[in-house]
Amino acid sequence: MIYFAQANGSIETIIEAINNPINSFAWGWPTLILIALTGFVLMVGLGFMPLIRIPYGIRMTISRSEKLEAKGDISAFQALMTSLSATIGTGNIAGVAAAIAIGGPGAVFWMWLIALFGIATKYAEAVLSVHFREVDSLGNYVGGPMYYIRNGLGPKWSFLAASFALFGMFAGFGIGNGVQCFEVSSALAAIGIPRLLTGIVMGILVFGVIIGGVKRIAKAASAIVPIMALVYIFVCLSILVVNFASVPAAFATIFSTAFTGKAAVGGTLTQVILMGFKRGIFSNEAGLGSAPIAHAAAKTNDPVRQGTVAMLGTFIDTLIICTMTALVIITTGAYLGGESGANLSIIAFNSGLPGSGWIVTFGLVIFAFTTILGWSFYGEKCTEYLFGVKAIYPFRLCWVAVVLIGSIAGDRGVVWGVADTLNGLMAIPNLVALILLSGTVFKLTKEHKFDL
Repeated sequence: MIYFAQANGSIETIIEAINNPINSFAWGWPTLILIALTGFVLMVGLGFMPLIRIPYGIRMTISRSEKLEAKGDISAFQALMTSLSATIGTGNIAGVAAAIAIGGPGAVFWMWLIALFGIATKYAEAVLSVHFREVDSLGNYVGGPMYYIRNGLGPKWSFLAASFALFGMFAGFGIGNGVQCFEVSSALAAIGIPRLLTGIVMGILVFGVIIGGVKRIAKAASAIVPIMALVYIFVCLSILVVNFASVPAAFATIFSTAFTGKAAVGGTLTQVILMGFKRGIFSNEAGLGSAPIAHAAAKTNDPVRQGTVAMLGTFIDTLIICTMTALVIITTGAYLGGESGANLSIIAFNSGLPGSGWIVTFGLVIFAFTTILGWSFYGEKCTEYLFGVKAIYPFRLCWVAVVLIGSIAGDRGVVWGVADTLNGLMAIPNLVALILLSGTVFKLTKEHKFDL
C-alpha cells in the first residue's frame, strides 16, 4: 500500500489497486456461472412454475384475500414496491446503456436470459425469507438470507449468515447510498444546482422517511415507484411508436449479435455475455439476497404466495423497463455514437423524441432517491442482525450522513467499483444457501394449492 501511495500519490489509485483483484473474484466467471446455475437449478426443479404462474403472482399482489390475521408489517404490494424501489434505478437507465455500449446490442439477449432464470431465484429467496423469518425485540418481522442461512442450515453456518450481513451492511452504504447520491448530485450539477444543496435537501428528505421505519419507507415507495415507472414506460413507448418501423430490426440486431463479438468493444463473445449477465444481475439483484429482506416484512402466512409476488420484481425490472430502455437506444441508433451510460440514454431519448431527454435526468433523480430509501432498510436489517436493535438509530444517522458526503465527494469510477465488489460478495453466501435449501423451496411449492 505504501508503494502504491508513493508511486501514484492518489487515494483513489490505492483503493482501485486493492479493489480490482477482489472485484475480479467477486464478479468473475465462477460467480456469474454460480448465479446462472442457481437460477437454472431452481427453475427446472420448480418445473418452470415461476414463468407459468406470473399471472397468479399479479393476482396475489393486488388481492385482498389474505386473512386478516396474517402476520407482518406491510402489505404484499408494499413489499414488492419496496424491493422495486431498491432495484429500479441507475441500472435500468445507465446500466443498460453501458451494457450496449460495451457489449453491443447482443448483450441485451443475455440480460433477458439471466433475468428469466432470475425470476426463479427471486421466488426462492422470498419463499425462504418468509418461511424462516423472525420477530425482533421491537415486534418487527425480520428476515432475509442471514436468517434463512442460520435458521435453515443451522448454527454451524452462522459464519455464512454473518458474512452476508456484513457485506450487505457495507454494500448498502455503497451501491444503495453513496453511488446514488453521487449520480443525483452530478446530474443536477450539470444544470447548475450545487452539490452541497442537493446533499442537504436529499439528506432531509431521506431522514424524514427512514426515521419512520419500514412502514413509512413502504408507503413512500408505493406512492413514488408505480407513478415514475409508468411515466418512464409511457415515454419509452411513445418513442418506439414514433420509430415503430425500426423495432423489428432492433430485435433482429439483438439476436444476431448475441452470439458474436461483432458489436462488442473487445470484439469477443465473452464480452457480450459478460456485460449482459453483469448488467442484468445489477439491474434486478436476483441472487444478491437484498429483495427478500423486504418481502420478509410482508403481511402473509404463506411463503409461496409471497414468493410469487416477489418474482414479479425481476420480470418488471429487467424484462419490461430495461427492455424499454434498450429498444429506445437501439432503434434510434444512438449506441453507434460512442457514448455510454446515462449520456447515451439521454441522447437516444432526445433523438427518438426531441426534448424527451429530461425524463432520463428526472428518472435518474427519482429512481436514485427511492433506491436510497429501499437500501436503507436492507442495510438497517443487516446491521440489526449483527449488532441488535440498539444499532438501528445510529445506523439511520450514519445513513443520512453518507447521503450528504456522497453528494459532494467521491470519484465515479472508484465509488462504483467498490460498490460493485461488495454486491458480488453479498451474492456468494446467498447463492450457497439457495442451493442447499432448494429442497425446502421445492417442498413448500409442491404443498401449495394454486388457484386456477
